[in-house]
Amino acid sequence: MLSALCLGLVIFMIMRGTSGDSVTQTEGVVILPEKASLTLKCTYQSSYSDFLFWYVQYKNKELELLLKSSLDNQKVTSRGFEATHISSDSSFHLQKSSVQTSDSAVYYCALSDTVREATGGAEHKPKG
Repeated sequence: MLSALCLGLVIFMIMRGTSGDSVTQTEGVVILPEKASLTLKCTYQSSYSDFLFWYVQYKNKELELLLKSSLDNQKVTSRGFEATHISSDSSFHLQKSSVQTSDSAVYYCALSDTVREATGGAEHKPKG
């Protein structure tokens, strides 16, 4: 008999100022048997080329970075999970070909504009 795997998902949205940038996860709670394949959809709206992330939080544990991407069509992998940043359809879907009970957690997709708003560089002032 296959054990059930419950992946809790939370819609995670990031809004920056009045720009209207956001991230959307469409799934709620997902229940899968062990060894089933998993796809968690993440789409975003952004005015700029941003950094995308998948975070995971296991029961009674701190939030951990799972995957990150800043390049279009970049496929990233970690712990058997993978995601590809596809800017043409504004997606960064998380996939795993064979889930295990140990994958039970809350998964968050996030968007950041880190570095984008930096307008100046470092300045060196000589002594004297």
